[in-house]
Amino acid sequence: MDYLGKDIFSIHESLVNGDITAEELTRQTIENAKKNDEDINAFVVFDEENAIKQAQEIDKAGIDPDNVLSGIPVAMKDNMLTKGVLTSAGSKMLSNFKPIIDGTAVAKMKEAGTINIGKTNMDEFAMGGSTETSFHGKTKNPWNLDKVPGGSSGGAAAAVAAGDVLVSLGSDTGGSIRQPASFNGIVGMKPTYGRVSRWGLIAFASSLDQIGPLTRTVKDNAVVLNAIAGKDEHDMTSSNKEVPDFTANIDKGVKGMKIALPKEYLGEGVDKDVQDAILAAADKYRELGATVEEVSLPNSKYGVAAYYIIAPSEASSNLQRFDGIRYGYRAQDAKNLEELYVKSRSQGFGDEVKRRIMVGTYSLSAGFFDAYFKKAAEVRTLIIDDFKKVFQDYDVILTPTAPTPAYSLKDEKDPITMYMNDILTIPVNMAGLPGMSVPAGFSDGLPIGMQLIGKPFDESTLYQAAYAFEQNTDFHKQDPKMGGAQ
Repeated sequence: MDYLGKDIFSIHESLVNGDITAEELTRQTIENAKKNDEDINAFVVFDEENAIKQAQEIDKAGIDPDNVLSGIPVAMKDNMLTKGVLTSAGSKMLSNFKPIIDGTAVAKMKEAGTINIGKTNMDEFAMGGSTETSFHGKTKNPWNLDKVPGGSSGGAAAAVAAGDVLVSLGSDTGGSIRQPASFNGIVGMKPTYGRVSRWGLIAFASSLDQIGPLTRTVKDNAVVLNAIAGKDEHDMTSSNKEVPDFTANIDKGVKGMKIALPKEYLGEGVDKDVQDAILAAADKYRELGATVEEVSLPNSKYGVAAYYIIAPSEASSNLQRFDGIRYGYRAQDAKNLEELYVKSRSQGFGDEVKRRIMVGTYSLSAGFFDAYFKKAAEVRTLIIDDFKKVFQDYDVILTPTAPTPAYSLKDEKDPITMYMNDILTIPVNMAGLPGMSVPAGFSDGLPIGMQLIGKPFDESTLYQAAYAFEQNTDFHKQDPKMGGAQ
């Protein structure tokens, strides 16, 4: 069982008709994912025993014909708490950590009838854009095993692209759902900040983190967001705004819709093939009846600089809890308490995590708080104001997701170059807006993603615009050579 060329609705029909049982589907899914993982390394751990037990219970109760998620195998990013199952956040620090609870998003997926087959690989503590900083080894891109899958949700995206699962949940702090979705030729949604509870998500930067779905199609993505969105009493930053049915108007088209094309997102540093794909997408929207006009988001260019003060500052605070005392990795050769703290953190954290902790601690220090963190927060406000101005006149913003297609695993990469790869996605997190990546083209056989950005809590319009594009193009129908599509 691979899921290339399939969607949730076709699998649901097979389950309802009795063509396959949830147990058979789960066993076949795990078998195929394990086979693919020999090449891709998308998974950190498989939860085979619990998954099959859950599938048997669903079969016993019967597939709910009105619930398309009933009996569907899924995967969870390794920074989401899963009861009794390793949750390491891609790190050595938590390489022995098995939570005693499920996070809210994980619990909601279980309540919806999905079956979690395992945890997907990621950059350590979600700090990276290529899934190369994981303690569990690098994940490879199913389209080309010499290329990165993106990050930090690279394992989650690769698992969907390879046909291992139809759905995985990822997290997005500066583009970590959308950029891997782009690199893997799938659909990735970062909802509005607060739309999905963060309770049970191991924190990187609390004012930026957001959980969202990665899927093969736009409609599948909307179905999953229906399941995980909503207010959570455990998370005071979760919104109490009513959650609409994101599939209700998905097929209404884009006729009369106003789409903004920011000139700053198509400038220097954006690959020519990526530019051409986005301009072609703009023409497709015009053809479908939308108005597409150039706009300016002048402060977006400062997004990366501000982000790499705010995010590390919040990370340095969040990661204080990993001290070798309560849980996680503990150094064995410490002679006193201070040495235990220092050695546990020195040995338990990787280079990228240490780098960001140091930057963040410096930015928050008494002598530099006003010069760095406060200024970055002010820039964040300017970015928010830019988006507000554009959304007074437009429904959706169209941009590339990433400046290039997937790059090589073998390239030597300096941190600054890596950070700049998030230049097109970071402003969305800084402003707390919904953003999604949809397949929009290819460059030398590698997928290109387009990013759609929406007004706060207006994911429905994004799905509507994305679905119209998807139904009038065939980019989403093309599969990598992995996972059975030889």
